[in-house]
Amino acid sequence: MKWVVDEPGTVEALALRQRFRLFAPELLTAECANILWKKAHRGELTYRQAVFAGHLLQAAEIEFLSSHHLLSKVAQIAMELNHPAYDCLYLALAMEQNCHFVTADAHFLRTLVRQKSPYGHWVLGLSQAVLVDG
Repeated sequence: MKWVVDEPGTVEALALRQRFRLFAPELLTAECANILWKKAHRGELTYRQAVFAGHLLQAAEIEFLSSHHLLSKVAQIAMELNHPAYDCLYLALAMEQNCHFVTADAHFLRTLVRQKSPYGHWVLGLSQAVLVDG
């Protein structure tokens, strides 16, 4: 979302987009559409702006990967962290692909730190990820 809606982290998100190959679970499509709907519903975006942002995101160079085979792993991680499975899906996919999951979700990052979770190795905050060499 930060690529198409100016908000904290937009500069960092745009920098990452230019430097790395990006992939995500197909769930990202529904999540982005829902965020655009919410922003339009709250009056943060007009209908036209939300639809245009959707077009821009649709054209982004993101490789979408199937993730149904990760269901049990996602459930395991979610239960271990006591955290919603949505974020844990991205984490499980990153682990499978042997790369980092980059997130701007401060709550998720705090959860990993607070629990001293071994999964923290796989997750980078947006500002941390910008500092990583490609």
